[in-house]
Amino acid sequence: MRNYSLVSIRSFFSILLVVLAACVPPTAPPPPTATVPAPASMDWIAIHFTDPYAPGARDYEGGPDEALAEAIDSAVLTVDVAVYSFNLWSIRNALLRAYHRGVVVRMVIESDNRNRDEVQALIEAGIPVLGDRMEGLMHDKFVVIDRAEVWIGSMNFTTGGAYRDDNNLVRIRSIQMAENYTHEFDEMFIGDHFGSDIVPDTPHPDLTINGTRIQTLFSPDDGVAAYLLELIHNAQESIHFMAFSFTSDELGEAIRERAQTGILVSGVMEAEQVRSNQGTEYDPFLQAGLDIRLDGNSDLMHHKVIIIDRSIVVTGSYNFSRNAEENNDENVVIIYSPEVAIIYLVEFQRVYERSNE
Repeated sequence: MRNYSLVSIRSFFSILLVVLAACVPPTAPPPPTATVPAPASMDWIAIHFTDPYAPGARDYEGGPDEALAEAIDSAVLTVDVAVYSFNLWSIRNALLRAYHRGVVVRMVIESDNRNRDEVQALIEAGIPVLGDRMEGLMHDKFVVIDRAEVWIGSMNFTTGGAYRDDNNLVRIRSIQMAENYTHEFDEMFIGDHFGSDIVPDTPHPDLTINGTRIQTLFSPDDGVAAYLLELIHNAQESIHFMAFSFTSDELGEAIRERAQTGILVSGVMEAEQVRSNQGTEYDPFLQAGLDIRLDGNSDLMHHKVIIIDRSIVVTGSYNFSRNAEENNDENVVIIYSPEVAIIYLVEFQRVYERSNE
């Protein structure tokens, strides 16, 4: 597992810049040469990446799930979990420990995955687990702990998600952010509202944490694609992306239009999805001459990440597809931070270097 707390960047931020400058794709313009100031204290966020090539990965040791399990072990009041799929023993055991010491534990899951053994173990212990019972997917992947911190990203809470696939898992400590996600969770768990049966009423959709702007979006109620289109249309220098599934014509066309104006575009797409999806944007990207590659992970490149101008990061559960936009329950954060962006660019370069042209 590779994880980054932005407090630690204060000492090695310049090293990351050197690494990034050396490893960006050859078509990229050089990074800005101006001195980058040390980031302000940002102990409110920690970014974890899976590492399918780590020595302990095949033994299911050392993954991001261990950090999440530790956080659940520290919970004193509540743990809410919304996840598409679940079979990680570490998280199962942490949830059971929390429940048995009196923490209120609740779960929402995609109904098709509710019968898994690990989920049934929670139910048998007395933890309430609600399935979505909808044609669209309950595709969220988030945890809210003590209504004070949120864990989000692309990682399903499965052995494959934490140890074989390329994923990111982000912890954000913020009462307002936690309120956003608790509100969304309650709409599903208490209100039994899934998919399009939801009204867009996030308490703090655009907030600032220690000087960093973050937008919180949920799909399908917030119209995520419109926000992504605005970011793409406003890109001034570069667009990097890692996409498990990319079938959105409007997002693809917007990226190609920006590339025609001279904006650097570089992306990695999950190879199996490109081969199996209808309407994938991979061929149109190649036909436009863009630097787009198929991933080299024999399992899944599962990121759903866009990095704009080395300063804005989009991440979450939202694939770049019509189902994500119109049918599934999804969550997205947009983080306006060069410090966060450079961490994701280093991950992008790792995935890019293992990809296939």
